[in-house]
Amino acid sequence: MASVDVVIPNYNYGRYLEACVNSVLSQDMAEIRVLIVDNASTDDSVDVARRLAASDSRVKLLLRPENLGPHASFNAGIDWARADYFLLLFADDFLVPGALRRATAVMERDCGIAFCYGRDVAIRGDVPIPEIEPQPADPPLRLMTGRAFIERFCRLGVFQIPGPSIVVRTSVQKRAGHYRTALPHSDDYELWLRLALYGTVAELDCVQAGIRSHDANRSTELWAHQTLHIRHTADAAESFFYHEGRWLDGAETLRRRARRGIAERAYWSAVSHALRGNGEAWKLLMLAFRMAPATAVLPPLGYLLHRADTLPRMRSLLSRIQR
Repeated sequence: MASVDVVIPNYNYGRYLEACVNSVLSQDMAEIRVLIVDNASTDDSVDVARRLAASDSRVKLLLRPENLGPHASFNAGIDWARADYFLLLFADDFLVPGALRRATAVMERDCGIAFCYGRDVAIRGDVPIPEIEPQPADPPLRLMTGRAFIERFCRLGVFQIPGPSIVVRTSVQKRAGHYRTALPHSDDYELWLRLALYGTVAELDCVQAGIRSHDANRSTELWAHQTLHIRHTADAAESFFYHEGRWLDGAETLRRRARRGIAERAYWSAVSHALRGNGEAWKLLMLAFRMAPATAVLPPLGYLLHRADTLPRMRSLLSRIQR
């Protein structure tokens, strides 16, 4: 039977913590451990964590007396992990029933898979976790080589992967190492690229996790300022190709492709913002021109053909404009 270690970093998410932990403990897996890493929360998080640990021996605690920042929590969890598989799950997110069994079953059948992920369901604010429609026990999946995964990111300049759904083979996580503290907002992107160096990536066609959006999210401000988000994405790509990614065949070509893909993403984001009357459009356009000067002359139409979500996004945008 496969074993899974789940690390739950927490800072002032006491109101979400119990639901998150219970979504893990209720998984139909025999061997699960949970490590709550609290970063000196000032709400009732510590009381909630202690109560959860007292009621279930599978819950372990690392209660920091001072806030060392999120990277310290992530990396302490990596060091702690010893199970077959590893998952980093933020305290405001949750797993859907059967998620760990589905992920580990796929990876048990193919030891070449470095990590797998699925789809997510989104909820807003402090609402309770909704009833999730039962997911297939053996969902359809798509396998891609690690290089194909990296090339797809370079082409699109974005991942579109729900982080809480990513289950990693622990031996691969240990080889890939820690989150880089130099990347405050795109550390996960850079680490996913590193993980892909060590095997195949599996994409499950089912809902695996839930993502809660609220004003205190780590990424809320970043998503509200798309220019900043895209710049941080570019930082992740540069870091990857400066470090481990430099040893890939054709690394410099991939690095330039990533820069162009991120620029083309900025270009079309600028168009979208302009159509909605958002003042950030000009900043995004200038970012695109700086990263890929050719976009100032020729619109990167080919980029739209590579995005599977192009048509739905265009329909959504047009419907907003018509209102």
